[in-house]
Amino acid sequence: MPIWLEKFLPILLLLTVVAIVLARLPKVEGVNHSDAFRRRRVMNWLPLGFIYAFLYMGRYNLKVSQHGFGDILHNGAPLMTNADFAAIFAAGTITYGCSFIFNGPLTDRIGGRKAILIGGAGSMVMNLALGLVTLAITSGSSLRDTFADNLTPLFSVIYAVNMYFQSFGAVAIVKCNAPWFHVRERGVFGAIFGILISLGIYFAFDWSFMIMKALSLPWVFLAPSILLAITWVIVFVKVKDTPGEAGHDDFDTADASSGDDGPQLDAIAVFKKMVSNPVIMTIACVEFCSGFLRQAIMQWFRTFAKQTDAVLHLKDSFVYDNWGMLLCAAGIMGGVVAGIISDRVFQSRRGPVAAILYALMLLGAIAMAFTYQMGFVGWTVVLMSMCVIGVHGMLSGTASMDFGGKKNVGVAVGIIDGFVYAGTGFMAVLYGIILPDDASGAAAIPDNWQIWPISMIPVAAIGLVLAKRLWDAKPGQKPSTPAPQDSTGRGSRAPA
Repeated sequence: MPIWLEKFLPILLLLTVVAIVLARLPKVEGVNHSDAFRRRRVMNWLPLGFIYAFLYMGRYNLKVSQHGFGDILHNGAPLMTNADFAAIFAAGTITYGCSFIFNGPLTDRIGGRKAILIGGAGSMVMNLALGLVTLAITSGSSLRDTFADNLTPLFSVIYAVNMYFQSFGAVAIVKCNAPWFHVRERGVFGAIFGILISLGIYFAFDWSFMIMKALSLPWVFLAPSILLAITWVIVFVKVKDTPGEAGHDDFDTADASSGDDGPQLDAIAVFKKMVSNPVIMTIACVEFCSGFLRQAIMQWFRTFAKQTDAVLHLKDSFVYDNWGMLLCAAGIMGGVVAGIISDRVFQSRRGPVAAILYALMLLGAIAMAFTYQMGFVGWTVVLMSMCVIGVHGMLSGTASMDFGGKKNVGVAVGIIDGFVYAGTGFMAVLYGIILPDDASGAAAIPDNWQIWPISMIPVAAIGLVLAKRLWDAKPGQKPSTPAPQDSTGRGSRAPA
């Protein structure tokens, strides 16, 4: 059996089980879509899901490239050190976090389909550029020394542009799916969103490592560029912004836009409306913490394990060898469990699930501070990853729809996702300062890494306090709002 299939098989089996569970869930009361509508909805979000997953691959492949560049010595030091990676990653994430100011309102204007096509095309080109620069360095071309001497500023610029286009991803996929999901079934969409994130993480880490070993370092960037090009064509052909454009009736989704049949407000008015909404801003602050914690785990565990391997021997562990697969499986479970509980136990409230998962993350961070040098630290970070992806799916992928409403969801997602990457950018800058330097050899001493888990504790505690404030939050619905579905199961007409 090919190694890629051997690694993907557990994920495929898990996805099969999840699909069966979701298919057998009792129908949501008052939401009775026809079978034809459900089939067409799958054909809408599935291509969107794959291009979103490959955007993730073309985003976090940078971390995999650090392992390849780290094995290349230039002027007596690794070509990309911990500090170099932190600087490049910070440039990209800060760019991503600021891009919502433009891309949120733009997506509300042009629609999710056009936005994801712009983002996919831009990231495809930028990954191609990163691949060509890497090829020039590794092939010994005449530009090798020039590019190697300036790798950090060069990669910072290209990666920042890549992350500008990447920032269309979450905004576009939520904008495009908002008209297709009633608020009572959006917990299931949150589960789907978590699955897509998890698959993207798997592609970024495990596939990229396998590609680097089987081919060469430049293909870490060239492969997602090709995959994005293929899925771009499929999205162009199959995806529609609304059920009406796909030949089905539009329906009232019962979110914050319910009953709003007025003209689209201008971008500044919508932005002011969103930032003055205490629920939206509380969600954004929670997601700032999520951005810090998610990347503190995903980007640094494997680096920690590799650089302290002479003492801790974590590179031989099952978690290290199957990092992407385990993150994917954990993320799928976190997203699915959070989504089902939100809709079925907490009546489509997202706050309780976020608070419970943040409590687990806080306990995990505290435990890590004392046990990070023990062999089971890998399983601790996998559990924390499950929790943080569950939160991210519930808040960025689902609550943003509920409280932004399908009309203004682009701005809402932009604000929330912008805070996610502001948190990530803060983490990248902070870790570039406080984590041990691998160029000097300090990173090989495990005691120097204790600041890594300790720094997560206050962030998880703040996230928990903020998430508890969302416990009872639920989008209001006007009494005159019509029933979400008519007797035919195809949905009643509602204002856009």
